[in-house]
Amino acid sequence: MAFSEFKNEQEFMEQSGYTIDGLWYPRVTKIVDIKSKPALYMFYGDVGYYRGKEISAKSAEEGTAVHEAVEKIMIGQKPGNMPAQIVPAVRAFLEFIKDIKIKVNPEHVERRIMNPEHRYAGTIDTMATIDGRFGVLDIKTSEAVYRDYNIQTSAYMDALTREFKDLTTRWILRIDQAQQCKNCNATRRNKGGREKIKNNGRTPCYEGAHDWSETKGIVELKEIESPWQADFKAFLGAKHLWEWEHADWLKKIGYIN
Repeated sequence: MAFSEFKNEQEFMEQSGYTIDGLWYPRVTKIVDIKSKPALYMFYGDVGYYRGKEISAKSAEEGTAVHEAVEKIMIGQKPGNMPAQIVPAVRAFLEFIKDIKIKVNPEHVERRIMNPEHRYAGTIDTMATIDGRFGVLDIKTSEAVYRDYNIQTSAYMDALTREFKDLTTRWILRIDQAQQCKNCNATRRNKGGREKIKNNGRTPCYEGAHDWSETKGIVELKEIESPWQADFKAFLGAKHLWEWEHADWLKKIGYIN
């Protein structure tokens, strides 16, 4: 690892983990980030690294706004003023929960969790009861439900099942938005200031000939069906690799010898 990645030990600790009751733990999302992401690398290759980081930061801001609005709705509060660019997604979620009941305890929203045995921590979006079953609910604003989410949620499951014996499953709640061409069925997604058009397997309109619909929200609730224990083995593998990659910093702060 290049020491120039962080200015000092304090910056490494703040960016990579949480201090809880005087002890520092690496963060789940930082650990999962060690896994190779070919699509992300292609994205940086297409738009350039610095432009890609700018788009990613703006996209993260929009995603956070969606999270905050949806979490308020799930606990019975009004989302309040929202950035105009996320309104279609939030409206779609309001329609979605008319048919799919999601019961959430406010105490579980944005809850900090830790696993003292395996020495990591994280912040869950929430836990929820759906169709009589209790599980981890993770909100994503991505273009699809990716398999990487299995690893992240398995870390939450191993930490939380120690406290909640009735915690049995996990879901991804994906909330997105896009436009659709009325002529060729192509879709246009604008997130973080980047426009992305997909032809969806059909012959696209000539350049400039698309007739786009208004932006519509997309809501998908998907249960992760694979046993979380198997995914947790993959998480521990990622954690070992992350610790190897950052061993110098971890030694400096006393996390490892």
